[in-house]
Amino acid sequence: MNMLERMKYFAAPLPEDICRQEEAGYFQAALDMIQQKLSQHALPQVLRERLELEKVRVVQMEKEYPFSYHQALSLLQSEIQGLTEGELDELIWNHQVDWIFKEGQPFLIRNFLENLHKIQHPLMRRLIVPEDPGEAQKKQALLNENMRYMKEHGKTTYYIRIRSELSIKDDGKTGAPITVHIPIPTAGPQVQRIQIHALSHPAVAAPENSLSRTVCFQKCLEAGDVFSVEYSYENHLAYVEPDPELASGQQPSFCLEEKAPHILFTPFIRALYQEIVGEEANPLRKAKLIYEYITSNVRYSYVRRYSTILNIPEYAGVNLKGDCGVQAALFITLCRYGGIPARWQSGLFATPYDIGGHDWAQFYVLPYGWLYADLSFGGSAYRLGNEERRQFYFGNLDPFRMPANLDFQHEFTPAKRFMRCDPTDNQYGECEYEDRGLQPSEYECRHTVIEMKQIDLQHF
Repeated sequence: MNMLERMKYFAAPLPEDICRQEEAGYFQAALDMIQQKLSQHALPQVLRERLELEKVRVVQMEKEYPFSYHQALSLLQSEIQGLTEGELDELIWNHQVDWIFKEGQPFLIRNFLENLHKIQHPLMRRLIVPEDPGEAQKKQALLNENMRYMKEHGKTTYYIRIRSELSIKDDGKTGAPITVHIPIPTAGPQVQRIQIHALSHPAVAAPENSLSRTVCFQKCLEAGDVFSVEYSYENHLAYVEPDPELASGQQPSFCLEEKAPHILFTPFIRALYQEIVGEEANPLRKAKLIYEYITSNVRYSYVRRYSTILNIPEYAGVNLKGDCGVQAALFITLCRYGGIPARWQSGLFATPYDIGGHDWAQFYVLPYGWLYADLSFGGSAYRLGNEERRQFYFGNLDPFRMPANLDFQHEFTPAKRFMRCDPTDNQYGECEYEDRGLQPSEYECRHTVIEMKQIDLQHF
């Protein structure tokens, strides 16, 4: 059984004494208890597997929350004019920042400040050094222009060339064998003419139809090594206006299964689905109800690493917050429970202005086939009052994507030996030595757009 298959044991419960230690933030005590229980010979195998996984998760959880209350307050006061303790308390009370207890004291998540910038919290109007709104405005204009173009012409095609680099911080274990996986485009439904132009070292690219595609480097690490790949591809996207009156009541049976520990039809998911969808039977209307619920009710927010969240869709539904992948996972799970095939896509969102990781979803309704749903982009449009763009991202997608993953929680080729930093998908690369996997703090991955241009549609 590989590491990703073992993740299903995260769905098993933990002993309550370990839960109490973790909830109060006594992580070393929790680890000691886990080790003590693992020494018991009569332990059920399912619980043994769960405890082994928890040993890794506990260490990751503690690292995700490095800022004490007073450190967070000091950091905020260094950036925001006149920030008071009461305002920080209000952020915590209103769930605007994520936090946990460490030995009974509150600690804030590593990216709490970046999240306030991302969601444009009102406090950002008091920045000591104001942000330049230019880049955000360019992105909004680009998305609106693309939407109008696709509606007018019925399709769009873009050529995109990207270079991805991964380097080990502080030179790592120089001389040790290392395996490095960097995401590259997979031949998804919208991607054509993939080319790999340059590699920094000899490497093996997974087959073009891989569901989680990477280029894999294997060598002895040398000081100053930078692993890189430069590739190009074309995105071909057609515009569609899904009409519920044309939707078939006969739906296929693929992409409907559960996939522990995240895509599970728990009592909460069943109840939430019933509340959202009710007695609606039309598959397209059902998907639309789910989409509109998430985009209007689940607030965008950075979250801790997915490897520390025990059930991502429930996290989104219970906390009513989450980033792009958290929202997409909730959409996929609710669709599957409702008999609507749904699946994952993720990789990069790449424009001439910026590039970074992103997740979205697909759902299947006859006679249209696979349609797109970008929950976070739809939710962003909703918050901006751009209802036209919100509706666009139900069924459609912009071309500024590099899809590397077409499945959730899918193994690489060749497979990793140790648990991945992000077991759900891959956007920023993964590394491992012969004896352990590297943590995200030990390496850095950078993506750069080399060229991007729209292709004359008359040529196709």
